[in-house]
Amino acid sequence: MPMPSYPIYCYTKGCKNLAAYKVAGRWSDGLRSELKTYGLCCPDCLRECYQKALLKQSACQLGSGETLERPGIYHLERGQRDQKLQRLEDLEKELAV
Repeated sequence: MPMPSYPIYCYTKGCKNLAAYKVAGRWSDGLRSELKTYGLCCPDCLRECYQKALLKQSACQLGSGETLERPGIYHLERGQRDQKLQRLEDLEKELAV
């Protein structure tokens, strides 16, 4: 889904910054796949958002044939669909402590 033309704000309660990252895991039912969004966040809230996503993913119960990859951090880019977002694996490694 392309990013909307209006500003996207950080999901963290009380934060008023614009979101710069999407924290999401690739979900599939065997036929389709999409990014399951755990949060959109600013750089200041990224560590907290990513840690929460890891906890949520580990508690997720999947149906038969479903898969859900470990959450990743993606750089939000206006006008880009999920499939085109750049995954920031180095940043994930840095925050997965």
